Amino acid sequence: MTGTGGSPAPRDERLAKSFYFFYYAAMACLFPFLVLHYQQLGLSGRHIGLLAAIPPGLILVGAALWGAVADATQQHRLVLGLAVAGTLASVALLSTVQAFLWLLPVVVLMALCMAPIMPLVDNSVMEMLGRQRNRYGKLRLWGAVGWGAAGPVAGRLVESFGLALSFRAYLALMAACLVIGLTMPVAHGRISGTFWSGLRRLVADRQWLLFLFLAFTSGAGLAVVHHYLFLFLEQVGASRTLMGFALTIGTVSEMAVFFFSDRLLSRWGRRRLLVASMLFGALRVFAYSHTSSVAVALTCQLLHGPSFALLWVAGVSYANALAPAGLGATAQGQFLGINFGLGGATGAFVGGLVYEQVGLQVMYRWAGIWLLCGAAAYLLATRLLSGPSPRTVGPNL
Repeated sequence: MTGTGGSPAPRDERLAKSFYFFYYAAMACLFPFLVLHYQQLGLSGRHIGLLAAIPPGLILVGAALWGAVADATQQHRLVLGLAVAGTLASVALLSTVQAFLWLLPVVVLMALCMAPIMPLVDNSVMEMLGRQRNRYGKLRLWGAVGWGAAGPVAGRLVESFGLALSFRAYLALMAACLVIGLTMPVAHGRISGTFWSGLRRLVADRQWLLFLFLAFTSGAGLAVVHHYLFLFLEQVGASRTLMGFALTIGTVSEMAVFFFSDRLLSRWGRRRLLVASMLFGALRVFAYSHTSSVAVALTCQLLHGPSFALLWVAGVSYANALAPAGLGATAQGQFLGINFGLGGATGAFVGGLVYEQVGLQVMYRWAGIWLLCGAAAYLLATRLLSGPSPRTVGPNL
């Protein structure tokens, strides 16, 4: 696998694309349906909110910790293999548990095992691409293809045969990820100096801390989409098949953003794309809050790309640019941990409380206000902290 120099080997790119495809296809088969599974078990809105908040909450710890272990030991492939295998085992167990008190430890185990998978793969892909890092989106695009292809199929299977099919499909697709992960070259940078000195430089960087603030704000705001979309679609009268189709619609816009991400990064820079993603996210949840039409709700899914995909491609690129040499997995783990972890847990849990008290429409309205305030605060802080940072990473931030 080529590092920071020339072009990556075609075989390495194919393996990375395959991993993204199967991983996100697996995610589409299970995680949008989990709240329906919990609801089918008879859990309250508060219990559903807590279970939905556990995985992102533990990603905060798991992604950062496992990423740091991988960087410090330089055993990235071993960590990736253990994480995928542990995820398979925990999801298999989750499919058999019904009582809330037993669900809690199983969901905790699943969350800790899943946490490092994407930071390790994203970091490996960025290292593999070397000077062509802006092409990350063209490889990550295949994750969107997997998500969009699996969504409607999973929706139809669940509608015909029940929610148990979502677990089986997930396990089969993640088994393919395990095979690919054991054969895929896992690239990583060499640490310059010691791991701890690099970590201190990273956490002292004002640009990095401000970026993590934006990642948290966006993650909390969009969590109500990721965790409660299918409940919202069910409320407006969508069938399980249409729920799966909603994922495909969102994926169309996501694929477009990933495909043109290199041009977007070159033209607008990372910071502007991050702010734009939050504004599109606010528009998305405000639209949800003002409709009871299935057709309008499905049309709003076209905003998934400008909200989520734009955040992700700019965020992965930003984390890679700010990371000290050899701490790429640590930086990607912190980004994922703060965005999907702390932000996702906050949004999922608070969203569950608001949903139980005043309903989904009001929950979405407050999420839109939160995203707008977060974008404004980030822009203001960027101006106030525009002085020299402990590190400089180039002109096109």
